[in-house]
Amino acid sequence: MAIGQPPKFTLGIEEEYLLVDPDTGALAAAPEGLMQACIHELQGQVSPEFLQCQIEIGTQPCANIAQARDELRHLRATVSAQAQRFGLMPIAASCHPNADWTTQHHTDRDRYNALSRDLGGVVHRMLICGMHVHVELADDPMRADLMRQLSYFLPHLLALSTSSPFWEGRDTEMGSYRISVFDNLPRTGLPPQFDSWQDYERSVQVLVDLEVIEDSSRIWWDLRPSSRFPTLETRIMDVQPRLEDTLTLAALNQCLLRMLWRLRVRNQRWRIYDRFLLEENRWRAQRYGVSEGLIDFGRAEIVPFPELMEELRELLLEDAQALGCVDEITRAPEIAQVGNSSVRQRVVRAQAEAAGADPAAQNKAVIDHLIEEFHADL
Repeated sequence: MAIGQPPKFTLGIEEEYLLVDPDTGALAAAPEGLMQACIHELQGQVSPEFLQCQIEIGTQPCANIAQARDELRHLRATVSAQAQRFGLMPIAASCHPNADWTTQHHTDRDRYNALSRDLGGVVHRMLICGMHVHVELADDPMRADLMRQLSYFLPHLLALSTSSPFWEGRDTEMGSYRISVFDNLPRTGLPPQFDSWQDYERSVQVLVDLEVIEDSSRIWWDLRPSSRFPTLETRIMDVQPRLEDTLTLAALNQCLLRMLWRLRVRNQRWRIYDRFLLEENRWRAQRYGVSEGLIDFGRAEIVPFPELMEELRELLLEDAQALGCVDEITRAPEIAQVGNSSVRQRVVRAQAEAAGADPAAQNKAVIDHLIEEFHADL
């Protein structure tokens, strides 16, 4: 690749949805007919997930955010239309407000049976949904280099995305309870800081040779090189009820990698901080979402999150202009200021409680809210 010639930064988005009965708000297993209908309509862009109440979609590689919007709207609308034929509705939140994970069943497929066998009890608790953003970087050494640098921003992406404040009917006082559940699995969390692509490959191969894992797809770090595509895959984010919030997070991922590439070709780089320090920001994002600040290690202070998002918008403006997603990244400070999904869900529940609703009705109000937000932009 010639110096200064940018990669394509093609992006893809994967989302996981929960299926609910709109009358009761309870989770429902996807009927076989529903999956068959979705596969007929969407081909390889839809698949079952580990639990029977989940469904996963993925866009084609998209040249820009405008194309991703069209793709994602079509995927969401199709899943919704087919679910409604079976009396169900999809929601895009990382935890169901009041479901009991012990009553759910995993999908009877070889991959998921193997996960159940290998991971034991912790995997059955995975009643959680996430979103993943792939950004194309075909140069492997560059992927390893930019993965180290992008790790700094993973807590920022998590904080902006949090959509899982409730678990089994209780307010967890967390922005993302999903992260608390997911971290029980092995090979999760922030990625190690590999010195090179060869270092990464050697480390993975140790586990493959020992038959601990089949391949790198069984590594579930917050950020990883994809095992199937020439991309970096960001996995730390909660899934978004609102389509436009998904696109804002995808645009931030795309712009961050272009910014880091831009530094690289100027013989500069983002400072690498110890994982210990980044873990502290990850915890703050998981705990508080947008309501408290993260640590700015350069300034050596905790900075309010809306201020951090405004600084990030300014930092990425040149890249957003080049990639055609200025409007999307401009929404990031707005989301930080007015509140993300975790904030909105808590407001809905508090309003229901103030109106005299019992806990069951409060949870149902949150589910109705999530159904409405899923369909607002379709």
